[in-house]
Order: sequence, then structure tokens, then C-alpha cells
Amino acid sequence: MKKLLLVASVVLMGGITKAQEVRFGAKAGYSLSMLKAEGEGESYKFDSKSTFYAGGLVEYKFNDKFGIQGEVLYSPIGGKQEESVSYTEMGITVTGSQKSDWKFGTVQIPVSAKYFATENLAFGLGLNVGIVTSAKVEVSATLSGSGMGESFSESTSTTEDVKSEINTLNLAPFVGAEYTLENGLFFDARYNLGVSNLIKNPEGNETLKNSFLQVGVGFKFGGN
Repeated sequence: MKKLLLVASVVLMGGITKAQEVRFGAKAGYSLSMLKAEGEGESYKFDSKSTFYAGGLVEYKFNDKFGIQGEVLYSPIGGKQEESVSYTEMGITVTGSQKSDWKFGTVQIPVSAKYFATENLAFGLGLNVGIVTSAKVEVSATLSGSGMGESFSESTSTTEDVKSEINTLNLAPFVGAEYTLENGLFFDARYNLGVSNLIKNPEGNETLKNSFLQVGVGFKFGGN
């Protein structure tokens, strides 16, 4: 009986070891970034910003159903604003628009727990630790005016470094799904909910949070 149990244990351990698998890979894709500001009982959603992400990953499967995955990605995120301008001064009517592009360069370190519904389809839940490496606001304006026999048209563009006013850490819990082909090629989608206040020294209860959607493709290699 003891010998039978010993043999069964060896077979079981062998099966577990065989099920364990480490794979490395690379991924890249499209990111849709959404910036939201709140304060004094009001909220403002910036226009969505289309960007990209790229980096590497390592996946460890405990067995056929569960695993963990860690990644290091680079992605510029942020948001956009566009405002119309219209006023009259000294008999001259001025109209135009002003656009602001908020750019946060970030190194992202997502860590997720994965559940493999099938051999190819997996669902993930985790935390994306974002490190803001740069923060800039590009502002461009176009104005034109006419009145009292005069007219003009002008365009201006400036870039301001606001890194000193932005917090370095941007935490974003996420959920996602991934489909992997037999050759290692995979497709994934993920929604990251920004929970960190990016304003370093807020006045009162003002907040600035950045959430983003990621859709991409990658390739995994390795394994036992």
C-alpha cells in the first residue's frame, strides 16, 4: 500500500511539474487614453487620446487553469482639450479655437493573475503600476478677427513642461482577456481604471485621473 501511494505521488508530482510552464514574449498595440478632472463639485472629461504601447512579458502557469504574468511596457498616455473662443473688444470681433494636448510618458509594470478558460482563452485581473517619466502640455491656438476696417489672423503654439506638478505614480487596476494561437501568436484587450490623483499639490479636493484601454498583439516563446 505504501509503495502504491509512493508511486501515485511521484506520478502526480510529475504531472504538476509538466503542467508548469514559463514563457517569455513581446507585445505592442493601440491605447485609448482617457483623462478626467474633478473638483469643487464639478467634473470635466478630456477628449480621448489615441496612443500606443510596447514592451515585454513573462508568463508562469501553475497548471492548466491558473497562472501569473508580469510585463514592462512603455506608453504615452494623457488627453486632449479643444475650446472655442469668441469675444468682441474695441469693436473687433475675435473668433477661433484653442487646443491642448496633455502628454504623460509612462513606464508601466502590469502584474496579473490569469485564469485559462480553455487552452487558448485566458482572462486576467491585476494592477498596472505606472511610473510617469515625463509630462508636457502642448497648446496651440488659432484666432481671427475683423471690424472697424481691420482684420487679422494668427496662430500660436507652445509646449510647457509640467512634470514638477504631476505625481510620479499612476496606479490602475485592470481586467482583460487574451487569445493565444498554437504558434505563440496572441491577441489581447485590457481596460485599466486610473485611481491615482496625478496632481502633486491639489488645491482642495481637485483630482486628475487617467484611465486607458489597450488592444494589441504579441508573441510568446519558451516553455517546458
